[in-house]
Amino acid sequence: MYYDYHVHSHFSSDCDSQMKDVIESAIEFKLKEVCITDHIDYDYCDPSINFEIDLNQYSSHIQLMRDRYGDRIKILKGIEMGIQPHIVDKCDRIIEKGDFDFVISSMHTCNRQDLYNRDFFKGKSPREAYLKYFEEMLFCIKNFKNFSVLGHLNILARYDDGVAKENLTDYFDVLEVIFKELIIRDKGIEINTSSLRYKDTLLLSPAVLKFYHSLGGEIITLGSDTHVPNTLAHGFDYIYDILKDIGFKYITAFEKMEPRFVRI
Repeated sequence: MYYDYHVHSHFSSDCDSQMKDVIESAIEFKLKEVCITDHIDYDYCDPSINFEIDLNQYSSHIQLMRDRYGDRIKILKGIEMGIQPHIVDKCDRIIEKGDFDFVISSMHTCNRQDLYNRDFFKGKSPREAYLKYFEEMLFCIKNFKNFSVLGHLNILARYDDGVAKENLTDYFDVLEVIFKELIIRDKGIEINTSSLRYKDTLLLSPAVLKFYHSLGGEIITLGSDTHVPNTLAHGFDYIYDILKDIGFKYITAFEKMEPRFVRI
């Protein structure tokens, strides 16, 4: 039974899929739970894209989906919050008022530069890029109160070939600080399977997941990061096998921001 906790719909500026189509596909795929996590990115560095949501409409539409399909699948109200150091307080205020089940804290920019269009990588070695990225990540983890998991931790490898050649095991000293901060604060990490669709490899390697586990990390969610209905829960069977081999006994589900452990 799969729990997809990173799913987009037409409320995200980069997604055209109607929420009802996503939900109907989740039912067809026999998912146990699906969490809608559309984008909010305040002060996004590309002004041509508006990654903001009318949260009243968003909440109403999710409730409509629950009323229509709730007898066949559990639908959670989530959000993917694009976090930056200078907007942490604003993000916290939004989440406090939003009655969310689950919040992904994701970095789509760093140093107020875009990752997707590669502005951030210009003039930096792969190591310099990673260290700046992890510096901002740690600041946000320490200061952003209202999130559940850290989204696509190794997103840099998605957008830069030089960075993708780096081995995250060389950054375990930094990751140890990040993981311990998450664990102390009862936060977790996401296994984002989107890279399996186009690179056939995980953003977070089994070695990194094993390191997280060795430090006492328990909260872990699976997310397809899908923007189309037919890739819901993509690769989850493969991930379950990896987690079992490492020694994880559970993945995590959420409701009203409270974690619940589900045996795998």
